[in-house]
Amino acid sequence: MTCLHRIACGTIGWIDISITAAAIAMLFAISYVFGRDENDTRDFFLGSRKIPPWAACLSFVATEVSALTIVGVPATAYSENWQYLQFFIGSAAARLAVCFLFIPVFYQYQCTSIYEYLRHRFGAQTQYAGSVFFFITRLIASGVRLYAACMGVGIIMGWTLEASVVLFTIVSIVFIAIGGIKAVVWAGAYQAVVFFAAGGVLLAYLLYRIEGPFAAALQMAADAGRLSIFDFSFELNRPTSFWAGSINAFFVGLAVFGTDQEMVQRLLTVENRQKSQRALFMTLSAALPLLCLYLAIGTGLYIFYQQHPDIPAPAQAKEVLSHFIRLSLPAGLKGLLLAAIILASIDSPLSSLAASFVSDFYRPVLAKNASERHYLTVSRTGVVLFGLILGIIALACRPVENILWFAFQIFSITGGAILGVFLLGTLTKIQANYSNIAAMIITAASMTVLLLLKHFEKIGLAWSWLIVVGTVQTMLLACLFSRLGAVLFTAGRAGR
Repeated sequence: MTCLHRIACGTIGWIDISITAAAIAMLFAISYVFGRDENDTRDFFLGSRKIPPWAACLSFVATEVSALTIVGVPATAYSENWQYLQFFIGSAAARLAVCFLFIPVFYQYQCTSIYEYLRHRFGAQTQYAGSVFFFITRLIASGVRLYAACMGVGIIMGWTLEASVVLFTIVSIVFIAIGGIKAVVWAGAYQAVVFFAAGGVLLAYLLYRIEGPFAAALQMAADAGRLSIFDFSFELNRPTSFWAGSINAFFVGLAVFGTDQEMVQRLLTVENRQKSQRALFMTLSAALPLLCLYLAIGTGLYIFYQQHPDIPAPAQAKEVLSHFIRLSLPAGLKGLLLAAIILASIDSPLSSLAASFVSDFYRPVLAKNASERHYLTVSRTGVVLFGLILGIIALACRPVENILWFAFQIFSITGGAILGVFLLGTLTKIQANYSNIAAMIITAASMTVLLLLKHFEKIGLAWSWLIVVGTVQTMLLACLFSRLGAVLFTAGRAGR
């Protein structure tokens, strides 16, 4: 049975198909309009630094949100509570720190890839290591995000996961390869508007479906612990406590907003440092309302299924939003929510991965004196290859239960290693190069061991502390190895 036949015969009607198709067509129209005149990699990766700050802000928020937020955050509020909101406190502080700690040096060195800063500060080897760690981290984390979108769309449409992954991979590759970063940024601004609109309409519908007094419905959720926001316990084994969550979010925010090419690339498309800082600061006013909106949707879904025991609830919490969209939303609203999930997945990291590959490896190592047209061709080829890899990773994520927390855990393994080196560069004057590589490898390996020990309940340390430990450990090891290398070098010279 073809996908088209299954759409026509299933719960998705033609009005929903039309809305979804129109939303995707608008995305490709944006890609064509803003991606027509790209003559070199500066256009393809930086948009010639002509993007207005408000557009960069909305694109940044859309990238931060992704399908993981649209699908994962309501699932977390539905099955747990609102304690994920605690993470925004650390996240907000991290944005301010990135404004004044990282953005100035990226503009000072006119970076296309932020890992070029590591070359200027430490040496080429640290740049290569930072870029490799970015590839690993971003590919795995984005594979989880792609899985979240494909799972959601698959449930709504009645498709297999494999069919959804193939479709999303093809669409993402074509979109990014044609338009480059300008298309990504402007499409991100458009996506952010759709996310707000879809979430607002869905929440309004859930409020409409609530039976009885609204206060009584909220009390039902509160009695079940679904409205809990703050957890001030000092238990190190509670990843969502205020202390663990806020500190984790601060370090994750520093790593994601300041050392992750996918996020920072949007901030580098504006004209100068001041406008880039303004764009990042503006994200606070958009990200918090969007997060609260999708947490409220999760609570609304919990109330809905409690008040309607005759309607089958999803087998797994991670499927709750897609399950509700498919079986309980009226025509039209299904199409809007389906469009939001699809758009959230298309804003993929393919452009940033290609930018890092070309700027950090291909141009300086493999083809130093090629033409800009050649580099542009290689960039588009990289988009295709990385798109295929992401699809494979998404298929491997099927056993994951809580996709939101899983993404954070994966990032904790390598995020601290990357962040530690960037902080070493911006906060100290220590000269290190090969020492950084050794410190990053040891840290990633030790964080993997700690995460496994936590998973098998051998240690009582929440995973949310891992990125904190990893960042500090990387800085200390790099300093130690650097000083030890200097001592050995001096002793060797003295012995000659």
